Amino acid sequence: MTAREYNECVTRYADNVYRFILKNLGHEEDARDVVQSAFEKLWVNKDNVDAERSKSYLFTIAYNQMIDHIRKHKRMTLKDEFAEEVRIQDRPQHNMKKVLEEALARLSETARSLVLLKDYEGYSYEEIGEITGLNESQVKVYLHRARLQLKNYLVSIENVM
Repeated sequence: MTAREYNECVTRYADNVYRFILKNLGHEEDARDVVQSAFEKLWVNKDNVDAERSKSYLFTIAYNQMIDHIRKHKRMTLKDEFAEEVRIQDRPQHNMKKVLEEALARLSETARSLVLLKDYEGYSYEEIGEITGLNESQVKVYLHRARLQLKNYLVSIENVM
């Protein structure tokens, strides 16, 4: 990969990578750090990267950087349980985007990443497998389970209203 191809890669994929990482981490500063680190690693290894595969390589690096970041900072997603005393009318007007973000936040980091890569970014099962280090069958199974979890959360009236 030449310096020019690297710059084209940055221009073409920076927003997509940032959006993917931000959706997973939920923190802008951390997302910027992870994306910057991913582009730095791509630059260091640019001589070993085929420009045709730069998108997949970049997302793989970013995904691995994100996992390292999560492990390093030991961020844990707390799963709130609805208390019986909380009434539906006490909750603010529903906002589908917020509800979907809450549903995604309840997924494990791997499941959330798979859903975002497939449904938000449009990667194939094979490409997702390359990025995450899973085989194609595992991607399909984990993605199916994640979608079931999302469905169960989203069809529950208490969570949507």
